[in-house]
This record gives sequence, structure tokens and C-alpha cells, in this order.
Amino acid sequence: MSDPIPSLNGKNVVLGVTGGIAAYKSAEIVSRLRKLGAKVHVIMTRNGTEFITPLTMETLSSNPVVVDTFDRPERWEVEHVALAKAADLMLVAPATANIMAKMAVGLADDMLSTTILACQCPVLLAPAMNTRMWQHVATRQNVETLRSRGVCFVGPEGGHLACGDEGVGRMSEPVDIVRAACGLLCPRNDFQGLKVMVTAGGTREYLDPVRFLTNESSGKMGFAIAEAARARGAYVTLVRGYTTAPVPDVDQDIRVSSTQDLYDAVTGACGDMDVIIQAAAPADYRFRQTYAQKLKKEQGQDLVLEMQENPDIARKVGELRRPGQTLVGFAAETTDLTGHAREKMARKHLDLMVANDVTRPGAGFNGDTNIATLIWKDGEEELPLQLKREMADRILDRVLEIRK
Repeated sequence: MSDPIPSLNGKNVVLGVTGGIAAYKSAEIVSRLRKLGAKVHVIMTRNGTEFITPLTMETLSSNPVVVDTFDRPERWEVEHVALAKAADLMLVAPATANIMAKMAVGLADDMLSTTILACQCPVLLAPAMNTRMWQHVATRQNVETLRSRGVCFVGPEGGHLACGDEGVGRMSEPVDIVRAACGLLCPRNDFQGLKVMVTAGGTREYLDPVRFLTNESSGKMGFAIAEAARARGAYVTLVRGYTTAPVPDVDQDIRVSSTQDLYDAVTGACGDMDVIIQAAAPADYRFRQTYAQKLKKEQGQDLVLEMQENPDIARKVGELRRPGQTLVGFAAETTDLTGHAREKMARKHLDLMVANDVTRPGAGFNGDTNIATLIWKDGEEELPLQLKREMADRILDRVLEIRK
């Protein structure tokens, strides 16, 4: 199942290109937007012109490229105000740490930052930078500030960076950036009026104040679903354990630590929800005995720990379900994927199961991509390797089909 290709006829996109090696991808972004019918106006920073020429962007956009705040325009208008007024979407790709810092404090010292400050349309950023820059506390705070003001983000992704490092910071691919732009320019409101709860991340079961049992969950899949549901008009409640991915903008954000905490939060709020999607990875077991102080090593002595089963959250939600609710679960398996997933779906009274073979490259925990099989009462659908944000929409599409 794939989204229909939207028409962007009559839509004006202002594309900001800043100084990063990913600027070469901006040419493809312009091309894709033009093919969908959008009018594209490009603003480049001086640093951006060091990576790709204004002539390239002018040729692809069929519009003059603006670089200097004091360039003489072809017609007499205050250029940054004219572009801001005309824009249906302000897109910055690549968005460097520098431009995000400017936006966070309202600095306007060049044509791009001035235009952004004058915009009243949606703003979409595609960050691109070194992993350490992306993870720096200043950048994280700037991102949270911008998110709180309604600025949208696509990426960054993990992988090999131009500087040679491995990690998060690579700009999303043009096709994914354009898809995100289309979502803002032509939003789908098919979840309008629905209350959706999404769980995400791993739980922690503490043995003592410094040691705990957990798993590799980053929260990325759950976050992608929460982001997609809200973009499609849902009122989204996010219940999250320990996560490492940037938190999406949602209507209600609930933090938990242990599986018992997750159980209490989900069962306490599930009765008011229309759709419950349990993408979290709770620990199945907890320590029978825990310690208030750090457990010291006894030289030469083995340590034997006894575990006890945690409450089954999905099963309890299934028992509590009311008419009209749709319940979705996840199954991370290593053998007999569909067999185990169908047994789990029946036992927990679920309508849809997202089954992952976590041994497959590109699937499972902590990555930006996933591979899954959607399983429901009367059928199955294979979802090949794709970004988790793309898979999120495929899951939501199937939820709507089930609700019919």
C-alpha cells in the first residue's frame, strides 16, 4: 500500500540551503517539488554557495536565487517579507546547527534567517551535522525550543557521515524530505477526532541504584507512529520509557521507568482511547529482590539472581477493551515469526500485530529502518525494508482498514 502522489499545484515552497556537504541533495529536493507542481524559491546562505552554486538552483527552480539581503530585487518589494508572505512552506535542507541556533534565539542577520523570522507558514527543518554537534546539549535544547514553537523536523538519520564518523546526523534523503513537505502542504486528516495512545522505548528494572535490566529499544518506531498519527489529525498520548531518539510533538507526554510504571500508565488511560498502539519494549521480568545500596562484589563468589514475571500489559489492555477500540501490538521474534505473532495476537486480544524478525539486517531495535509483517485476523502484509516513519503510516493505514 502506498500513498497517492499529491499535487502541489499552486503551492509555494521557500527552500533554504545552508552550508553543509548535504547541500548537494537540495538540488534533487527542488527537482522533486517542481515535478509535483510546486513553485520553489531558493534562499542560500553564503556558506551554502560554497557547496552548490546558485546557478544550479536557479536552473532547477526557474526562479532567481536570493543570497544577499541587499540584492536588488527585480520588482520593488521588501524581498524577505515578500517571500515569507508567499510561502506555503518554509523548508530548510540542510539545516545546520548554526541556523537552528539562530532560529531558537530569533537572530536575523542574513536573508535566510530574516525570512524565517517573518514566516507565518509551517516550517520544516532537515538537520545535517556531525554526530557530536547533533548530540551537544546546546543543539538538543535548540531543537526542543523549536519543536515547542511548532517547527517540524525530518531526520536526521544514522549512518556514515561525510566527516568519517558513524552516528546520527546525516540529512534525510530527498524523497523522505519531500514526503514530509507534502504531509505539511497537503495534510491527511483521516485520524481527525480519534484519540490514539502510543507506547515507546524500553523499561528499566533496577537491581540496585546503579544496575538495571533493559533492552536496546530507542523508541524510534513508537515515536514515528506518534508523529504520523498526530500529523494525520489524531489526539496523541505518548507513554514512553527510556529512549534515545528525539521526542516528537504530541498532545500528552507521559514518562515511565519500570514495566509496572508502564502498566499503571497504560491501564489507567486506555479506557478513553480509540486506538492503542503498544510499540514499547517492556521487560518481561523484574528482580525478585532489589537493594537500596549498591550491591558489592564478593571476591570469588558468583551472584545468583532470581527473577519474577512482570504484568502483561497488552493482555490486560485486551481484557479491558471497550467496543470500538482498535488494539495494535508488536512482536520481536527470532524464529517462526508469523506463528509466534498470531499466537500472541490471539492470546492478547489484539486486532493487529506488527511482527519483526530482529535477526534481519535493517530490522528491529535502535535503527532508522525496519522490516515487518502486518498480521490481522483475515490477512497479512509484508512491509519491506523502509524508514520507520514510512512504516508508521503503513501501520496507520491498516488500522483504518480494520476500523472500517
